Amino acid sequence: MFKIILASNSPRRRELLAGLDVPFEVKVIKGIDESYPATLDAYQVAEYISKKKAEAYRSLLSDDVLVLTADTVVIAPTADEQNDKEGKGVILGKPKDAQEARAMLQMLSGKTHHVVTGVCLTSSEKQHSFSVVTEVSFKTLNEQEIAYYIDHYKPFDKAGAYGIQEWIGYIGCTGLKGSYFNVMGLPAQRIYEELKKF
Repeated sequence: MFKIILASNSPRRRELLAGLDVPFEVKVIKGIDESYPATLDAYQVAEYISKKKAEAYRSLLSDDVLVLTADTVVIAPTADEQNDKEGKGVILGKPKDAQEARAMLQMLSGKTHHVVTGVCLTSSEKQHSFSVVTEVSFKTLNEQEIAYYIDHYKPFDKAGAYGIQEWIGYIGCTGLKGSYFNVMGLPAQRIYEELKKF
């Protein structure tokens, strides 16, 4: 039985992993470089970063330790796409201020986008990584709704400037295909299966 280390500061990831009833502890190394090559396909970015994060935790590994790293990206449709099925989308990270958050939510408004979480499981013996994609559709959000959400929920720690489990998800999400928990930041069901195999 591995001792699991969750390498994330996210309260949502802690909550989701705890929901699997597997014992784990949280360890966070600050200042990890999360850059990625500009030529990388948008759908490979989250997994690439999760593997990059795993390398920073190599020193914590011993025979009975498994490190779980994850990264979530929101992929919005480009201006001429109604949804992101073509896969040419624009990666939305965490907004640095209200203006950037507003611009991101305007990009998602009335369209379908994808949320991709890349997960990497690393032990001293092996490493396994995978990505999970969820399709999310939003109604057309008006300016008052966007302003209210940003003012009250301050979504600056969230990729794409929103949390599906918050007010904006309640009033704005019209459809979801795939894992709901993946949109929150961790594909819990898939992780459960992968941990059993690991």
